[in-house]
Amino acid sequence: MNFRFQNLLGAPYRGGNVVVSNNTLLISSVGNRISVTDLLKSQTHTLPTQSSSNIARIAVSPDGNFLFAVDDRNRCHFINLPRRIVLHRISFKKPVSAVRFSPDGALLAVGTGKLLQIWRSPGFKKDFFAFELVRTFADCDAKVTALDWSPDSNYVLAGSKDLTVRLYCLKKFDKELAALNKPFLFLGHRDSVVGAFFGVDNKTNRVCKAYTVTRDCYIFSWGYSGNEGKFEDLVGEGSEPPSPGTPEKGSDGDGKADVEANVGMMVKKRKVFDDYGGNLPEECGNLLHKGKWERLRKDNFNQAPAKLAACDYHRGLDLVVVGFSNGVFGLYQMPDFVCIHLLSISREKITTAVFNDLGNWLTFGCAKLGQLLVWEWRSESYILKQQGHYFDVNCLAYSPDSQFLATGADDNKVKVWTVSSGFCFVTFSEHTNAVTALHFMASNNCLLSASLDGTVRAWDLFRYRNFRTFTSPSSRQFVSLASDQSGEVICAGTLDSFEIFVWSMKTGRLLDILSGHEGPVHGLMFSPTNAILASSSWDKTVRLWDVFEGKGAVETFNHTHDVLTVVYRPDGKQLACSTLDGLIHFWDPIDGLLMYTIEGRRDIAGGRLMTDRRSAANSSSGKCFTSLCYSADGSYILAGGSSKFICMYDIADQVLLHRFQITHNLSLDGVLDVLNSKNMTAAGPLDLIDDDNSDVEEGIDKQTQGKLGYDLPGSMPNHGRSVIRTKGLRIAPTGRSWAAATTEGVLVYSMDETFIFDPTDLDIDVTPEAVDAALSEGQPSRALILSLRLNEDTLIKKCIFAVSPVDIPAVVSSVPLRYLQRLIEAFADLLESCPHLEFILRWCQELCKTHGHSIQQNSRNLLPSLKSLQKAMARLHQDLADMCSSNEYLLRYLCSSGANK
Repeated sequence: MNFRFQNLLGAPYRGGNVVVSNNTLLISSVGNRISVTDLLKSQTHTLPTQSSSNIARIAVSPDGNFLFAVDDRNRCHFINLPRRIVLHRISFKKPVSAVRFSPDGALLAVGTGKLLQIWRSPGFKKDFFAFELVRTFADCDAKVTALDWSPDSNYVLAGSKDLTVRLYCLKKFDKELAALNKPFLFLGHRDSVVGAFFGVDNKTNRVCKAYTVTRDCYIFSWGYSGNEGKFEDLVGEGSEPPSPGTPEKGSDGDGKADVEANVGMMVKKRKVFDDYGGNLPEECGNLLHKGKWERLRKDNFNQAPAKLAACDYHRGLDLVVVGFSNGVFGLYQMPDFVCIHLLSISREKITTAVFNDLGNWLTFGCAKLGQLLVWEWRSESYILKQQGHYFDVNCLAYSPDSQFLATGADDNKVKVWTVSSGFCFVTFSEHTNAVTALHFMASNNCLLSASLDGTVRAWDLFRYRNFRTFTSPSSRQFVSLASDQSGEVICAGTLDSFEIFVWSMKTGRLLDILSGHEGPVHGLMFSPTNAILASSSWDKTVRLWDVFEGKGAVETFNHTHDVLTVVYRPDGKQLACSTLDGLIHFWDPIDGLLMYTIEGRRDIAGGRLMTDRRSAANSSSGKCFTSLCYSADGSYILAGGSSKFICMYDIADQVLLHRFQITHNLSLDGVLDVLNSKNMTAAGPLDLIDDDNSDVEEGIDKQTQGKLGYDLPGSMPNHGRSVIRTKGLRIAPTGRSWAAATTEGVLVYSMDETFIFDPTDLDIDVTPEAVDAALSEGQPSRALILSLRLNEDTLIKKCIFAVSPVDIPAVVSSVPLRYLQRLIEAFADLLESCPHLEFILRWCQELCKTHGHSIQQNSRNLLPSLKSLQKAMARLHQDLADMCSSNEYLLRYLCSSGANK
């Protein structure tokens, strides 16, 4: 049962900045995890690493190998992206508001509080502490909000909340040239700086201009005209101007000491000036921060009263994209400030806007809606359009073939996701209240959903429409849903009338109303082998109903506490239910006997809320299972509830096999078992005291979904801080993976090793010569991967034939999943023309053995190549059958003719 975290669905974006690597990889933070989306292949995966709290800032190296992620607690991870592992960790003393890699990838600029720190990027170094602090600039009077590097990595442009932008030179000068260490200041802004960017001359690739963008919707254009190289002017800038008549400390009052000091300073300057021959030393060159900068123009975006929230600049195209707090974004051609596009995405604030490397795609993120868009601005078309659920996911359901996962949430929407790619491909929004239950029909093309709005709706996954709606005579709130194996009968349990409604799927008519429960019916499930319906209620009973015979309750199982949920074993010979006292009861539905009982209170207990008066060990709240799910073979059961743990039990031995902790995110409530007493004051916990500055409106913490709707007095006891819990559990019908609907999103755990390391992802020359060299060195698997990446048909076939039959299983297991389609196409082509039939069939057999589950999961994408392979095999089978039958007839004829003679 070696399940590992595979992906996070239901939340493409939740705040912070977004970066684009290698022009097509979109990297965004989702809570305390990082999601990577391949825009070409339309696939997304979540890195297995977790931060201690929500990630606030990320930066990616220019070569795409390293990712620097900073969380709300100022703890940073330096991640190797191809291998998906953390290489180094570092913590800062102040919150990090901006971070940027230098263009050469050697340095890292970090804005931590009022400081700008330049660190040497550790790369692949295996040191105890690989980070090296190169320089620290402490000139800003408020926190640093924007950073940009010059193309030669020698200068940094830093925007601050103190309404200034400073131009720093990384080179440190001697004491005689101390004035050259001071930054150049761009002044004139009337609000905090959101973005500061260098502009270059496309012919020489040298800095010739700069742009600064402020929160009050202004953009300043600055021009650089160089310096004349006079040392006297530059050194004079750093010294105090002469002030005759002003006595210095320790002077005798007549100004003699002042005059002597000034004379001494001038003599010292003249000596240094003479040493350099009256000109700048060659090492200083053309200093940007000491040259002549002038403001060329000041332009307004005319979006008042909205504030500018995000911006980005593309040097090659000289384009600026800006996003505003009213959901509008604009694309402008600089330096003439020509508006190319001005469009509205939503009514909520755009929290990130970024170009890709080529500048043809724009990426926008809206944290409040959980929305992520990639837009091709020339053709005005979407490359990516994903949006998570506005509120927590309540329920989920796997399709019978395990390829789709449906989710329903409090935002009244039903979304269907492709498990392999992690993308949502359809959203149904006809419900007018929270969706509480989902069920896939056996045909795989129909989805049922129940809601508190009093309807059960059937969705067609071919035409993406609501083709049938089931309602009750009077308005009811449905909280559970079930369908029999034939799909003819639909049942739903209610929250308010304690009844079970039965409808016909074909006609949509109400067939029966089952009464008898005295509490909300929160669990419903049909037996997999017969037409018996099991229901659980808060009235401390589980009832079995014969729906088709109409006999009412056939059997009643009484408990000592409220029953929260009920599930059948896949073979229908066992029934499991959880109660409010933390027990899981296993019943024999045929004989009506209690088989086993599992005590799970201690297993699921854990996590103390900020508002709890008792410790986690002594608290009685949350120590029960609200969701159960059997494995495909019925040997173990998954159980989850209002806790950070999901428990896996062996049923036969009643022992805990594994306890999964769904998150380590300290931004959520209920993750820590022991609270820090330093955070407790006479007025209550520090986190619950609202001491936010009213001027801080653009912070990331104001945009997270956990704070929505919690600003009303008394609306939430812990000030809107999300509490970790599991609302739903489902095991895939294949038994190879399972999904949990949690506060963090939908977590998918799998037994399949989805990540097979591809050695060609490293800096290796992928050439035909490299393929030949790998073959000559006796490395057939490496040669095959190289040839698949080259996509040369002759090389792929050459590498296939170079593998000996004994080594086929080992080579097949090393092939990454992304190359399966190309390999299957090669086998289909070889079967058409190659005489080595058994050899190729051996390859196909091992491929199906090793990657069978992955092929099944991606059958829709692999269907054309699989059909080609099937067609080739069918043709060969027919040819062999004809040949064998003709040979059989010929042999019979020869034998019979020989016998006659």
